Amino acid sequence: MYKISDNILSPLGVTTEENLRAVLDGRSELIRHEHIWSMPEPFCASMFTGGQSESMQYSGCSRMESFAIRSIYAALEGASFEYKGLDVVLILSSAKGNVELLREGDDEANCYRLGASARRIADVLGFVNEPVVVSNACISGVSALHLARLLLDSGRFRYAVVCGVDVQSAFVVSGFQSLKATSASPCRPFDICRSGLNLGEAAATMVLAGDDVVGGEDSGLWHIGRTSIHNDAFHLTSPSKNADGAYAALSDVLDGVGTDELGFVNLHGTATMFNDQMEAVALRRAGLASLPANGLKGYYGHTMGAAGILETVLSMAAADDGLLPGTLGFAELGVSVPLNITSDARHVDKPSFVKMISGFGGVNAALFASKGKWRGRRAAGPSVKMSKPSAGQKLKVEHTVRIEPGKVLVDDQLMALPDEDTHSFLTAIYRKYVGDYPKFYKMDLLAKLGFLASELLLQAEGGERFSVRSDRAVLLFNRLGSFHADKAYLKTISNPDNYFPSPSLFIYTLPNIVTGEIAIRNHYQGETSFYILAERDEPLMEQIVCATLEEPQIQSVIYGWVEAEDETHFCVDIKLVRLGQ
Repeated sequence: MYKISDNILSPLGVTTEENLRAVLDGRSELIRHEHIWSMPEPFCASMFTGGQSESMQYSGCSRMESFAIRSIYAALEGASFEYKGLDVVLILSSAKGNVELLREGDDEANCYRLGASARRIADVLGFVNEPVVVSNACISGVSALHLARLLLDSGRFRYAVVCGVDVQSAFVVSGFQSLKATSASPCRPFDICRSGLNLGEAAATMVLAGDDVVGGEDSGLWHIGRTSIHNDAFHLTSPSKNADGAYAALSDVLDGVGTDELGFVNLHGTATMFNDQMEAVALRRAGLASLPANGLKGYYGHTMGAAGILETVLSMAAADDGLLPGTLGFAELGVSVPLNITSDARHVDKPSFVKMISGFGGVNAALFASKGKWRGRRAAGPSVKMSKPSAGQKLKVEHTVRIEPGKVLVDDQLMALPDEDTHSFLTAIYRKYVGDYPKFYKMDLLAKLGFLASELLLQAEGGERFSVRSDRAVLLFNRLGSFHADKAYLKTISNPDNYFPSPSLFIYTLPNIVTGEIAIRNHYQGETSFYILAERDEPLMEQIVCATLEEPQIQSVIYGWVEAEDETHFCVDIKLVRLGQ
């Protein structure tokens, strides 16, 4: 797919050009904050000022929604097509969206739901189709670009507008502090003295078009030739020491690309001890350790759902000027692999790069971008597979599981309910049908639902289990995100006199953690992704699943709807599917 326009909106500027100039000038808006939001610990972050936020506010919209609308509008100014058509899909990427609006006592919290936010954004802008939210922790931005490529390659859409956005609040900052992942001073990616990440606010947008719109590889536009997502299947918060997921994603996007064709690597570079080390190992395994590399968190902090898009757009803009921005905060290498990183900007002579990113839930993603003629192996798309599924091609459903209060169905057959007297229906189901994975007791409601349903689904499939495999994806959807876990975590920070942010609760406020739990249990190292919709939409879900199955390495998908409002209002309805006739 091809980038036809873009925008970056951040505390450093409201256009891509303003942001690029600020970065090349070495500017940063990372500021130490103390005594705000009644938080007891200081933190360092890049956030919009009150004046900046007010100037961008849209009536009836939240801060987060207003930033997204401003960025999308600015990007669409550079596009010449009718974006209100049926051939355009809007994809929003965000880790926590409007969580700053969540209040104790909220029961349904429509104002804060990400799917509802995406619909409000779409309505303001005039998009016709239902938007999709990608909420895949820190890789959400690249995950959204991955989804855009899949949908454009499938032929269902001709254009994709992809916007990543997140804002900061006591909810998010306290959660990262509880994990001991933050630094109260400006971050130092890959440096020997790095002490943790900083957070940031931003919105970034890319407007993308498929091959049939642009007219081929000689268009002179930036081309995202391949994207990939892999799970480590190792740990929810700690990256694989062998960098298995990151290396697999790099291998996918570099298939057919020689290192001599690459200009540089843009790293995730959170400045946490283990993430930076993992990325260095992945680069060594992929043969990229000697390439010029950089990280941008020293300018922006970690902008979460915006990071993958912002950093890709800025890398493209810098490469257009033949430059690679320096890694602000870096002085002395602090990882075990010799990397080609400096704090100074450098000239690069090849307009092509790899973007890496990773996140909680074991997720890793990468993309390869180049300007001008494509020289690597093309992603699965019109030249490899049909641009649209054939008339007889559809999902072949192999097994189904549905769980709701008081009822469990496997392949449409009612399962016997447990006889034991227990306070929890789900715990009773676990004891009767699983029983050998005590980590279940630590999971939140959403993760328990997804885990139990996947266990019953895979028991129905039979055959060998628990061997490492990368040919199966796990794609889950809902409309409430991690609402149940969000409410539980909010209680731990609402009272300044009883302030006890819990890392074990916070991690489950990322809805994609349920896919990570399934991956870890079953050693799945393929794609895991979580999507949020305004309402359940089976045709749209099936389009995404079919597009994923068009990927050459994906042979089957566990997908479905997993909703958890509270212990008496929940539903999980998942399937094991392949492409069939």
